[in-house]
Amino acid sequence: MTAPAAREWIKFRHARFAARFPADFSYSPSHYWMMEVPEEPGLWRVGFTKFATRMLGELVDFTFNAPLGGAVQPGEMIGWVEGFKAASDVFCVMSGEFAGSNPALQADACIVRSDPYLEGWLYSVRGEPEPGYLTAQGYLDLLNATITKMAEQEHPEA
Repeated sequence: MTAPAAREWIKFRHARFAARFPADFSYSPSHYWMMEVPEEPGLWRVGFTKFATRMLGELVDFTFNAPLGGAVQPGEMIGWVEGFKAASDVFCVMSGEFAGSNPALQADACIVRSDPYLEGWLYSVRGEPEPGYLTAQGYLDLLNATITKMAEQEHPEA
């Protein structure tokens, strides 16, 4: 068996937020990432971006309501998460069949924040990403605009 290729990461920094993002992942404008599992074409893992985890804080509880093998579509609420800072519904960003949640979350839900792009994925779907998904650079452009808008709302000019 050959070792997987080294992952390329894109560094991002804006104001007080800095993070690295996998260059080969796809991203949702709603701050989820999507990655096709190399060993299983057609199976995608989905998780929160580092920006989303920062807004939530440490994950303390979660539930997925989508039935295993059930049809899912973009925009469908499939569960919820609760963090120290906020609670949020979890929406599907894929079209296809729900393939389950990450079993590692049962043992340590905090992995979503500490390792959001590798071990801390949320759920998986057999199918395709939502229309309008973004490349890594497209997501970083959106993130830059989002953080700028948040800063302007927090500190409006007098």
